[in-house]
Amino acid sequence: MARKFKSMDGNEAAAYVSYAFTEVAGIYPITPSSPMADHVDQWAAQGKKNIFGTPVNVIEMESEAGAAGTVHGSLGAGALTTTYTASQGLLLMIPNMYKIAGEGLPGVFHVSARCVASHALNIFGDHSDVMACRQTGFAMLAEGNVQEVMDLAPVAHLAAIEGKVPFLNFFDGFRTSHEIQKVAIWDYNDLAEMVDMDAVQAFRDHALNPEHPSARGSHEDGDVFFQHREACNKAYDELPAVVEDYMGKINAKLGTDYGLFNYYGAADADRVVVCMGSFCDTLEEVIDYLNAHGEKVGLVKVRLFRPFSIKHFVDVLPETCTKIAVMDRTKEPGSIGEPLYQDVVSALFEAGKTGITVVGGRYGLGSKDTTPASAFAIYEELKKDAPAREFTVGIVDDVTNLSLPEMDDAPNTAAEGTIECKFWGLGGDGTVGANKQQELHQDHRRPHRQVRPGLLPVRLQEDRRRHHLAPALR
Repeated sequence: MARKFKSMDGNEAAAYVSYAFTEVAGIYPITPSSPMADHVDQWAAQGKKNIFGTPVNVIEMESEAGAAGTVHGSLGAGALTTTYTASQGLLLMIPNMYKIAGEGLPGVFHVSARCVASHALNIFGDHSDVMACRQTGFAMLAEGNVQEVMDLAPVAHLAAIEGKVPFLNFFDGFRTSHEIQKVAIWDYNDLAEMVDMDAVQAFRDHALNPEHPSARGSHEDGDVFFQHREACNKAYDELPAVVEDYMGKINAKLGTDYGLFNYYGAADADRVVVCMGSFCDTLEEVIDYLNAHGEKVGLVKVRLFRPFSIKHFVDVLPETCTKIAVMDRTKEPGSIGEPLYQDVVSALFEAGKTGITVVGGRYGLGSKDTTPASAFAIYEELKKDAPAREFTVGIVDDVTNLSLPEMDDAPNTAAEGTIECKFWGLGGDGTVGANKQQELHQDHRRPHRQVRPGLLPVRLQEDRRRHHLAPALR
C-alpha cells in the first residue's frame, strides 16, 4: 500500500487517526495532550470529514471530569466519541471510565502519558497516570514512537467497536507526543475499509432512544451486582483475539509485523528485557550493539497491556531465556513490584515457566533521561548469578541504594552519520516553539531504521526532545 509521508509529532499522529473514527470529541486541554484536541478542533472548524462523511462535533468542557461525562453521554446516545488527556486530567476522568467500561461503550481515550504529582509537581512523561486506570475496565494499548502511533492507533478504535470495550491508547508524553518524525500516514479510505459497520450499527441501535427505551445504570444490591459484574468476563477473554485480528489487517496493508507482544533480538537470547513505550527504541539500539559483539540479548515490547494475554506473551519469549528484567515507568510505593513486573511474574507462573529469574526495574520517572548507558547497565546486571530483584536506572540512589552503576563512556550505539544536537533555552524565550520549527526541517527517522536517500537522521536524547523547557500545566 502506497503511503504519503508527512513530518509530525505523536500528538498529531494520534489526532489524525482518531479524527477518522470520531463523531464527537469531548475535550478539555492539559499538557502534553492539548495539541491532539487542538488539531481535531481546527480540522473540524475547517470542515474536514471523518470516514463517515461528517466533520467531528467538538465539545469543550470546563474540566476533564466534564469532558469524560460528555464522552459517556455521547456514547450512550450512539455517537462514536473520543477524548484526549494526561496526568491529573486523566485521573479526573476515572469515575466516568468505570461507567463507560461497565456499559460496554466503544470510546477511546488517547493519552500522552505523564507524571502524576506526588511529593512535587512534575509535568513531564512517565506512566503513573495510565497505571492508575488499570482497574477501570479499559483496554490499554501502548506505542513507542510516532510511526507506531500512526500505525496502531486505529487498532484502539477498531477493536473498541467490535469488542465492545473502551480503549485507553497511550504513548510517552513529550518523548513521543512532541517528537517530530517523518512518518507514513494513513489514507482514510484504507481505515474505512477495516471498520466493522455491522458492529457500528449494532452500537447505534443500542443507543438510548425514547422511540425504543431501555434501562441502564440502575441501582443493584448484593443479590445480583456480583453476578452482573462477572458477566463482562467473556468480552475481555475474547478481546486479545479481536486486537490481534485488526493488527493482522494493518500488517497486511503495511507489510509490518505488529503483535500483542513483539520480540526483538537474538533468537537464542538468554537475557531479555520486557518494556513498553519509547525506551524500547533505545533498547533496540543497545541490543543491536551487544548482539553484534557476541552477546545474546533481546526485548519483548508490550503493545496490548490490558487485557494481558499470557499465551501471546509466552509465545514470543525465546526458549533459551533464563533471565528477564521487567522495566516499569512508574512507582507504586509499598508494592512488591510495579504493575508490568507483577503481570510478567504471574504470566510466567501461570504458563509453568518457573525456571526463569525475573527482576524488576524502574526508569524514566518524570522524564528522567534513560540513555543507552542505562540499557547496557540492565543487561550487565542480568549477567549476574543473582541480579538485584528491584533496581532503578538513570539516577544515583544514595538513599536506598537501588540504582545500577552506569558507564560514563558507554558505547555510542547511534547509526553512523547521525547528527546529535542539544538545544538550550531559558523559560519564556520561545525555545520550545523555535526548536520545533527547526525540527520541522529535519527528517526525524529513528537512527537504526532506514531513511530515504539523501536525508540524514537526527538523534536527540529524551531531555533534548523536551528542550529543557516546561510548558504551562494547562
